[in-house]
Amino acid sequence: MAYNLLKGKRGIITGALDENSIAWKVAEKAHAEGATFVLTNAPIAMRMGEINALAEKTGSKIIPADATSVEDLTKLFTESQEVLGGKIDFVLHSIGMSVNIRKKIPYTESNYDYFLKGIDVSALSLHKMLAVAKQLDAINEWGSVVALTYMAAQRTYPFYTDMADIKAMLESIARSFGYHYGLEKKVRINTVSQSPTRTTAGSGIKGFDNFFDYADKIAPLGNADAASCADYCISLFSDLTRMVTMQNLFHDGGYSSTGVSMDVMNAIGEGAE
Repeated sequence: MAYNLLKGKRGIITGALDENSIAWKVAEKAHAEGATFVLTNAPIAMRMGEINALAEKTGSKIIPADATSVEDLTKLFTESQEVLGGKIDFVLHSIGMSVNIRKKIPYTESNYDYFLKGIDVSALSLHKMLAVAKQLDAINEWGSVVALTYMAAQRTYPFYTDMADIKAMLESIARSFGYHYGLEKKVRINTVSQSPTRTTAGSGIKGFDNFFDYADKIAPLGNADAASCADYCISLFSDLTRMVTMQNLFHDGGYSSTGVSMDVMNAIGEGAE
């Protein structure tokens, strides 16, 4: 059911690789709620994905941009305002990449060139995006920026390796930039810490299926899926959350607040017998 929460609002959505991605679901929900937006991703990611189908479905224009390039981001925000007919009201930062994880390099043996690449793509890109938007005055007052993160920024998950540190940096940027952008332009910036989700990126992590089942047994409501995460992001883009900023918001079915569940205890007990 649509409520027109974003009627008349304009946005930029990054990272919609395929129909399994959270960004894809956000685009579908934003379209249903009355928003107009542009889609963007790095050129190489766009060749691998299905973004053209999403653009056609939502009547959106695609503007390729490398999120690590200030020049590309300047072009993205400038052209987006031209295409959409005004300043931006919401931005989704759904960008994450770890070469160390892809190459299965243990955390304690991290390749630092790969590490720095992950920081640039997955965290520093948010700072660059916000800095460009602020310099161009491209986001309306009371606009909303949401970046997707994961709880490995607060707790150790061995399989998440350098991305844990990178996500911690992402969350810090959201807080730090959120102060300055909020003070000057009333722009709010938040991160959403999502459950393990069956996306193309998430499923590429070693042991993902086992951990997905574990988290599902811990969370009282079970794992939150991509579609429900999209609903949450829409609420953060809307005027209903206009006073929420600089927050890391857990969207995980209660996992982050649960020490242990009876399901897990029972499973361990059965294994001991």
